[in-house]
Amino acid sequence: MVNKKSTSSLISDLKRKTRKAYSSEEKIRIIIEGMRGEITIAELCRKEGISQGNYYKWAKDFMEAGKRRLTGDTMREANTTEVQELKGENSSLKELVAELSLEVRTLKKNTNGEDL
Repeated sequence: MVNKKSTSSLISDLKRKTRKAYSSEEKIRIIIEGMRGEITIAELCRKEGISQGNYYKWAKDFMEAGKRRLTGDTMREANTTEVQELKGENSSLKELVAELSLEVRTLKKNTNGEDL
């Protein structure tokens, strides 16, 4: 029984690692192809190697995003790269403020001869 679990876990890990990741552009292309109706959703999913559940989830997300955009919601989710860049910039600015604050404090001490 232990062998069976390790074998099935190995297979699951292998499937997870070899699973294709679809870009946004690929998902949109697949959804639009399905909306055209030239082939059935089942045929499209077989051709693209995805489950019908994935197709319908992507289509729902696509339609919801379009609906939000058309109703004037211009907010969007920042991607990971943008978030990392902003965090780095934030850290740099905080360091700069700290350095300048120390410099101002030192200058005030030297000119006034007082301890702040």
